[in-house]
Amino acid sequence: MPRGRLIIISGPSGAGKSTVVAQLLRDCPLPLVLSVSATTRPPRPGEQDGVNYHFLTSQQFEERRRAGDFLECCEVFGLGYWYGTLKSEVSSGLAAGKWVILEIDVEGAMKVLPQAPEAVTVFVHPGSMEELERRLRGRGAESEEAIQRRLEIARHELTFANRYSHRVENRSVDQAVREICETLSRIRKGEECSKN
Repeated sequence: MPRGRLIIISGPSGAGKSTVVAQLLRDCPLPLVLSVSATTRPPRPGEQDGVNYHFLTSQQFEERRRAGDFLECCEVFGLGYWYGTLKSEVSSGLAAGKWVILEIDVEGAMKVLPQAPEAVTVFVHPGSMEELERRLRGRGAESEEAIQRRLEIARHELTFANRYSHRVENRSVDQAVREICETLSRIRKGEECSKN
């Protein structure tokens, strides 16, 4: 069985990457699977352990971090919750021939890349800071302070866009999914041709 590929999909909060990744998993015919992250935050209503996240206590997370079980991990948005990518999640998917998607922030991606330089990297962006701000405000879920913090982080993350091998502007989810799927399909076709 051919070994799978690692795919890193990042983008600023509000760029729509979670929606894009969910539809990509549903619609793209490649053997895609999402790596389930670990977190110390409590489950939200309807979330399931092992499906949405691996929910760990702070002590469990710290023990696994010290044991070197994470490809990357960090405390997000200063809320005191940790998030991380478990090496076992990625390695088991790759060994099964899956194309494992890491939907992670830019900071996490920059930590993973030195360990997995062969990863396919995709940066999803909203086109402009104005569009990003419009989307964040459209959610109506956060304080002005939280929105300003997300915008500040987004400005920083956008400076890393050229470090990704592929950049996709999310004008519509269908279009973004189509572009990413076509890109991944070309990569797979190129690998199959090089083996023959």
